[in-house]
Amino acid sequence: MRGGARGCTGVTAMDWVMWRYNRLRCMSPAEIGHRVLRAVSVQAERCGLIGSDAAPAPDFSAHFAPHFASGPRPWVQQPSGIDAAPYLAAADRLVAGEFDIFVMEGARLGSPPAWNRDPKTGVEAPLAFGKMLDYRNARLVGDIKYLWELNRHLHLVTLAQAYALSGERRYAEVLRDHLESWIESCPYRIGANWSSALEPALRLINWAVAWQLLGGVDSPLFRDARGAHFRKQWLASIYQHTQFVHGHFSLYSSANNHLLGESAGVFIAAMTWPYWPRERAWVSTAKSILEREAVLQNFADGVNREQAVSYQQFALDFLLLPLLSGRANGVAFSTVYEARVEAMLEYLASIMDAGGNLPMFGDADDGMVVRFSQALHDARGQAPSHTPISGKTPGVFFLARESCIYRSLLATGAILFHRGDFKHKARTVDDKTRWLLGDAADAAFAGVPERCSLPVRRAFPEGGYYILGSELETAGEIRLIADAGALGYQTIAAHGHADALSFVLSAGGMEFLIDPGTYAYHTHAAWRHYFRGTAAHNTVRIDGLDQSESGGNFMWLRKANAGCNHWSSTDERDEFEGWHDGYTHLPDPVAHTRRISLYKPEKRIVIEDTLRMTGTHDVELFFHCHEHCGVTAVPGGYSLSRGGRALMLQLPAAEGAAGELLRGSVSPIAGWVSRRFDEKQPTATIVWRARLSGTTVLRSEIAC
Repeated sequence: MRGGARGCTGVTAMDWVMWRYNRLRCMSPAEIGHRVLRAVSVQAERCGLIGSDAAPAPDFSAHFAPHFASGPRPWVQQPSGIDAAPYLAAADRLVAGEFDIFVMEGARLGSPPAWNRDPKTGVEAPLAFGKMLDYRNARLVGDIKYLWELNRHLHLVTLAQAYALSGERRYAEVLRDHLESWIESCPYRIGANWSSALEPALRLINWAVAWQLLGGVDSPLFRDARGAHFRKQWLASIYQHTQFVHGHFSLYSSANNHLLGESAGVFIAAMTWPYWPRERAWVSTAKSILEREAVLQNFADGVNREQAVSYQQFALDFLLLPLLSGRANGVAFSTVYEARVEAMLEYLASIMDAGGNLPMFGDADDGMVVRFSQALHDARGQAPSHTPISGKTPGVFFLARESCIYRSLLATGAILFHRGDFKHKARTVDDKTRWLLGDAADAAFAGVPERCSLPVRRAFPEGGYYILGSELETAGEIRLIADAGALGYQTIAAHGHADALSFVLSAGGMEFLIDPGTYAYHTHAAWRHYFRGTAAHNTVRIDGLDQSESGGNFMWLRKANAGCNHWSSTDERDEFEGWHDGYTHLPDPVAHTRRISLYKPEKRIVIEDTLRMTGTHDVELFFHCHEHCGVTAVPGGYSLSRGGRALMLQLPAAEGAAGELLRGSVSPIAGWVSRRFDEKQPTATIVWRARLSGTTVLRSEIAC
């Protein structure tokens, strides 16, 4: 699931009341009025007074140009450059009823599965009116994230790809069986799969891709009597889906990636199925929203305002897919829109180190708009360059370079924007790019000039990220990314973490000091609190408190402000200085500033944390190590070793201070990393503690 929600198994009535109260505190008067009117509208829908229009008969005289998996080839023919084997193997597993849903791999859910049953807990969600169903109640619906993931129908694209690659009708027939079953099991507006507008929007996008792979309105699947009935049934549901999403756009404090996804779903539906008069109005509305939100939700420097790298790739797909769909059908987006997409890709290229790793800033739920590629992948984008795929460790996912979701975006961006620097970071064309851009993708990628200026970009002052580096884009690279950005987007800052002035560090394309990730959303409340809290980031914590105050799993009440006072780069030294006010609300206020200096010839990093305070406070300083690091105590600090390279961390000197190494601790929770949603593993966390009085400067050093 993407977006705000509450709850965990066993949540109390008081928890629910407090969540409602806190959520209300985050709303403006205008939003409160909007939500009151929306509640009245939902009641009218429930009574059948509005939103119940039957799907008109489609007018097939309108035509669309295929915009995904398209190219100068007949429909059922293997696209050039794509190995059919992994797609057929994946489809065969689906035919046998085996699904991969987050950490549940090879789950035997049946073919078709039980669409209203949470595959993780087995809880069957009731067929109540969807917009009035409390999908946050785990006792009622199970883990809604798992239930929704199944019902986004990413797997239908896999079946359609197998049909397009092999010509074997059985794959198309299983797809038909699943859709017939789904339409019967999930009536319009009834049940958990109609409780959030983003979910039908994602189904529309995946249905659009599958529809095109099947051959469109004249697919062989529709030629017999059953096929003709199925086409009529599917088109009616498509109309209802589009009508529903158009009537329930997420607005005000909920207008984050949800609104992007909803408008993308409506736009792509209108491009793919232009068979009803209302589609023309719907596409106009959706395009207008996409144009507006591309600018509102992303800074001009390319950083997504949710301050979460995983959501950046999610939002990019919501912007890229309509762009391609519109281009194929003569609907152009503005140059401002395209420039914002290009800037978002530039940010990803910039924060990717020489080994292909990206920091795990902010929330991640492994969300994917469409699963175009069956190559081994990791939704967090980690690409360990020193561990072979065959050397797989339990609980750790490795991947081939070409299959990284971030490299894939850069490969597509290299072609669309003719960017040699994107090409350098992507390294090769991947299957997703081939499905999106067609048979010409490989040749177009090869035609992008190799000459480019690297590194791509170093400072993102609006987003709040700054890159300090030496020998960037080489095997000798040292790359440190400092965070002085906002907590998150909108009044709830749903997907931000309390990580002001934290940093990540890699050397030689290997991560050493990391952001530990996310792990949990709705369940495991203590773990959710830890991974998004200050103690799970490489920064300072005061008096055991987070920099910002949480009001729920996807809501922050009091938010720390942060910023950069200084950033500079010369041949000799890179320097960053930032601040945040997260502890100035304390009875004895504490103002934290951090100066990070990278001395390039010496390969030495100096971190100076200045705490301006009058009284006495408990101070903690955290360093989270990559799970493959060997960490050994040495006089005054710790040695971190990995891949034949060692870093020396010297901790601050202060009276009564003590350092501690925690690994897989549950009391307190510390020493964990999460590379995949709902999965965690132990790693080393170094904690330095002291009780300090008055203004203090803490000096840490890292020898690389």
